[in-house]
Amino acid sequence: MLSAKVIIPFALFLACALSCTEPAPAPVPSDGRSISLSAEEMEIGRDGGAFEVGVEANFEYRVSIDASWVSENGGSEARPSFKAEANPDIFSRSCRIRFIDKADRYYYKELTVTQAANADAGGTLGIVDKNATPETRALLANLWKIADKGWMFGHHDDLWYGRYWYNEAGGSDTRAVCGDYPAVFSVDFGEIMDDRWQNSSNAIRRRVILEARERGEVIMACMHVNNPKTGKDSWDNSSAEVVKELLTEGSATQNRYRSWLDRLADFANNLKDSKGNLVPVIFRMYHEHTQEWSWWGSSCTTASEFQQLWQITIQYLRDYKGVHNFLYAISPQMDGIYANPQERIRYRWPGDEWVDFIGMDCYHGKNNLAFSANLKALEAVSAAKRKPCGVTEDGLESFTQADYWSRYIVAPTEGRRISMVTMWRNKYVGNDEADKHYFSVYPGHPSEDDFRKMRALDRVLFSKDLPDMYTMPAGYEVK
Repeated sequence: MLSAKVIIPFALFLACALSCTEPAPAPVPSDGRSISLSAEEMEIGRDGGAFEVGVEANFEYRVSIDASWVSENGGSEARPSFKAEANPDIFSRSCRIRFIDKADRYYYKELTVTQAANADAGGTLGIVDKNATPETRALLANLWKIADKGWMFGHHDDLWYGRYWYNEAGGSDTRAVCGDYPAVFSVDFGEIMDDRWQNSSNAIRRRVILEARERGEVIMACMHVNNPKTGKDSWDNSSAEVVKELLTEGSATQNRYRSWLDRLADFANNLKDSKGNLVPVIFRMYHEHTQEWSWWGSSCTTASEFQQLWQITIQYLRDYKGVHNFLYAISPQMDGIYANPQERIRYRWPGDEWVDFIGMDCYHGKNNLAFSANLKALEAVSAAKRKPCGVTEDGLESFTQADYWSRYIVAPTEGRRISMVTMWRNKYVGNDEADKHYFSVYPGHPSEDDFRKMRALDRVLFSKDLPDMYTMPAGYEVK
């Protein structure tokens, strides 16, 4: 988790800003002209069809439509009729119909028409591990399908500790505020793998993962694993040779790293629920590879080296160690405004056959323009590759805004087909109020009421809202 400063030309920023902001309201005329519409917002079904709008105006107007799927369909001047085509896509869409004074193009009233998404009809999804367990296959299909309904709220380490508590049975800052657990529980696998593997905290990690699984929640794991060349932490990017050595057959760095992957495989292959079934995990390895901070990041690897690292890690776990309960997620960091955000999402892409889930770590802060643009790009790449997607890390450190959730999380995600938004952790600080390392709500935070309002929304899903994520939904095949 690390932010990056993105520098863009002013002209590019201005263009994006203009495209992402709402149009300015029409000026009110100083004379006696008036126009009113029977509705300024209208929702229509996915099948389309004709609809009417009541118009009262004391001047002659013309109609402007900004989308090709809506057209004029006759009617009278007082009740003009329009026709909408059926929506062929699994995404909702909107259109603006503007009623403009023929003598004055600056005076108008506007109707926004929103058409429902055409729910995904199922079909076939590809998976990296052709021998994945039935539950893991089902999870992949449900990650795709659930985006028709909304997105899952997630929180890193939420069940392990919170701002004022640590390792308490049933603990959760999320539950303490809204009465429900997150739908996605995020953890870190780094300490399972490297020289910290004997830490007592790994027993807690296993316990809370199994608790999340018993409630039917989704488990996702990143890995802040140490540098296998130097033994220092994952932020040690002092050597550009670490991945090169890791890829060199028989090298000391490779042998050391393989022993770390052995520990991870042992953990995964013994992670079983109360029925004896392996627990599926969305494994978000080598996250934020677009950044320079890590030993696997952009400053320590070439594109080819990163792609090979990604592929041989999967091959070792899947083919040699027999780990068949992982879905593999890629997650570039997408904090700012980019000239080509889709290209950044595909940065050093290892190949469609090597990715199950497309994530992004987006610490956009209060920059809704950046968040909206990157969500749109994420959704587009997801649709093109037919792979589920979501925000795998998010949040604003030490935020205090009372309307944070509705303004900076809910509003930008409106209409976006994503599976999750996962907040980074609330560090356990005890009574140390000077430590402000938190990224989500907790009891006593100014945004509590706003968080509960978000919890009440149909399109924001928490633990109790989840369908059975581990049974294959009807009409889907994963292969």
